[in-house]
Amino acid sequence: EEGVNITANSLHPGSIITNLLRHHSIIDVMSRTLGRLVLKNVQQGAATQCYVALHPGAKGVSGKYWSDSNLYEPSAKAKDAELGKKLWDYTLDLVAA
Repeated sequence: EEGVNITANSLHPGSIITNLLRHHSIIDVMSRTLGRLVLKNVQQGAATQCYVALHPGAKGVSGKYWSDSNLYEPSAKAKDAELGKKLWDYTLDLVAA
């Protein structure tokens, strides 16, 4: 509709400690123990999503890539239109199957 202000961005939340491995006790214990040193907690992982959605500094910014609440330049593969089309076509085939 006219007057609607919609933006679309992509982002990477970072590597986050979650409970996805809770049923694999040994791996879960190792990931939680070592992960606390290098991984983000859930709140830190959600920070970029919240920033892009709510911060006045991100208002009106669209079509960009965010990480750690900052704009980043996407990789060459992410900007490859031909590769994107192949992924799109593959996804359509996969969903239709």
